[in-house]
Amino acid sequence: MSQHVIVDSVTHRDLRVLDTASAALGDNVMAALATPHEFRALQAYYPIVFRRDLATGQVSALALFGFENGENLFLEGNRWDAPCKPLAHAVQPFLIGRAEGADDLGQVHIDLDHPRVSQANGGGVRLFDEDGRPSPLLENAAQLLGDLDGAYRASGAFFAAIERYDLLEPFTLEVPLVDGSKHTLVGFLAINEDKLRALDGAALAELHRDGHLMPLFMALASVSQFGGLVARRNARISGA
Repeated sequence: MSQHVIVDSVTHRDLRVLDTASAALGDNVMAALATPHEFRALQAYYPIVFRRDLATGQVSALALFGFENGENLFLEGNRWDAPCKPLAHAVQPFLIGRAEGADDLGQVHIDLDHPRVSQANGGGVRLFDEDGRPSPLLENAAQLLGDLDGAYRASGAFFAAIERYDLLEPFTLEVPLVDGSKHTLVGFLAINEDKLRALDGAALAELHRDGHLMPLFMALASVSQFGGLVARRNARISGA
C-alpha cells in the first residue's frame, strides 16, 4: 500500500526520513528504473537491461542490483556499496505529483506508508527546520525529482528510436556459482550490438543528433558489470 500526499510545512513539520541503506527500508530490490540520461554514470557499476511491459508493450530500462527478486548485492548491512544509485530509487520516499490540469507543474509528494518515513520520535532527518523552512534533505529531494522528471520525459524519444531500429533482443544469462549451482537470468532485453553496428551512416547520424547514440554505447558497456555482479553473489555464498 502507499499513501501519497503533497509535502507541506504545517502538516509535516515534524516528519522525518530515515536516510541510511537498509533492507528494512526498502533497499532489498533486484533492480530500479533507469533513464537514458543516467546510463553514463550507472554503467560504471550496474548492468543496464531493458524490459517490455507485456500489457502495454512499452519498454523501460533497469539497473540491476541482483539476480532474483529481493536480492541487492550492493547492499552490505547499512551501506550501499556504490557511489551512485538510479534516481528513481535514490529519491524514495519522495515522488512527483501534479495539480489537476497542470501537467507541467510538479509538486513534491511523499509516500507516508514508505518504511523510510518516520515521525518525530522515530529518528531520521527532518523535512523542515524549526522555522518551517525546507531542510537540506528536502531541498535535495526536490532537485532530484526535477532531474528525474526531466530525464523521464526525454526518455520516450530514446525508447522510440531503439524500437524503430529494432535494436533490442532477448537474452539469457547463465550464472555459474562457487557452490556448484547455476542461476539463469531470463525475461530481460539487451541492445543487439550487431544490429547497432550494421546501421547505415544516416541512421547513426540521426541517433547521434538526437542524443541517443551515447546512451546506447553506455548500455552496451554496462554488460561488463555482469562479471562484478557474479563476483558479489559468489562472495556472499563464500561468506567473504
